[in-house]
Amino acid sequence: MSSAIRFDRPGAPGVLRLVPVDDLEPGPAEVLIAVEAAGVNNADLLERRGHYPVPPGAPAGLGLECAGTIAAVGREVTAWKPGDRVCALLTGGGYAEQVVVPAEQVMPAPHGLTMIEAASFPEVACTVYSNLAMIAGLTSGQSVLVHGAGGGIGAFATQWAAAIGARVIATAGSDTKVKAALTMGVSEAINYRTDDFVTTTLNATSGRGVDAILDVVGAPYLERNLRSLAADGHLIIIGGSMTPVSFDLWELASRRASVSATMLRGRPKAQKAAIVAGVTRDVIPLIEAGKIKPVIDTVFPLAQAGRAHELLEAGRTVGKVILETGYSTTR
Repeated sequence: MSSAIRFDRPGAPGVLRLVPVDDLEPGPAEVLIAVEAAGVNNADLLERRGHYPVPPGAPAGLGLECAGTIAAVGREVTAWKPGDRVCALLTGGGYAEQVVVPAEQVMPAPHGLTMIEAASFPEVACTVYSNLAMIAGLTSGQSVLVHGAGGGIGAFATQWAAAIGARVIATAGSDTKVKAALTMGVSEAINYRTDDFVTTTLNATSGRGVDAILDVVGAPYLERNLRSLAADGHLIIIGGSMTPVSFDLWELASRRASVSATMLRGRPKAQKAAIVAGVTRDVIPLIEAGKIKPVIDTVFPLAQAGRAHELLEAGRTVGKVILETGYSTTR
């Protein structure tokens, strides 16, 4: 048997427990990964509280990304073999010593990275790439406003955008996080608690606004985000408050702008496969070249998943929180 984090009722971080679970077997088009490290994400906190819709058929347990070694492959899998060092985008179940995942959602662990570092990338890389590259079409020479630069997604988004040659403006919730953002390729970093990001963004772009915005705040920022957009700009909302909100359609139409709201976890397998393929092709080379670096705040043993959640909920982290299993294929 192996072990995994489970909870039997929604609640505070203390509901998370490490328990024995049956060993897994991959299906025909799946691989079995011996998990060495797993990323902790805000979606995990919401699911633990009972506030996140789990897609039908998702594996049991928390965890949307992991890194480890392939232990077994299904009979239809030809791209991977036992012993390959990989990281993977999951629909669930990453807080565990073993996970089964569709082969098309697996990526090679970037060369030169530890498994802890590799586990910090899959979910954030797929989120950023699918939204800023595939939807907004952000390219070199354009500008982007990234909210929450101190978080895992924000830290990755700022580095990726800078790496492709975009100008990056970012918001963060403390002076410490602002300083951290300035080391990640950001040209302007704004403490949203003390400064107005709309004014700063418009001043930084000579009144033009930005070509894209990646927003993790949601409803409270909608009107201000629209005022920060350039003509033909694209606002992408990926988290935060989803409460009903009204806004001036003229603000949108006069800019020929667009708004998207997306979630990664519930996407069909074919869409996830396309995203993972794009990240493998376009993003992993940037990581291997050192243009995007892992930003990790704290690493906890798997059994201390509750402490990891407490830390992330406190809002003081810069970058990712990671769980380390100590598990391997030789166990």
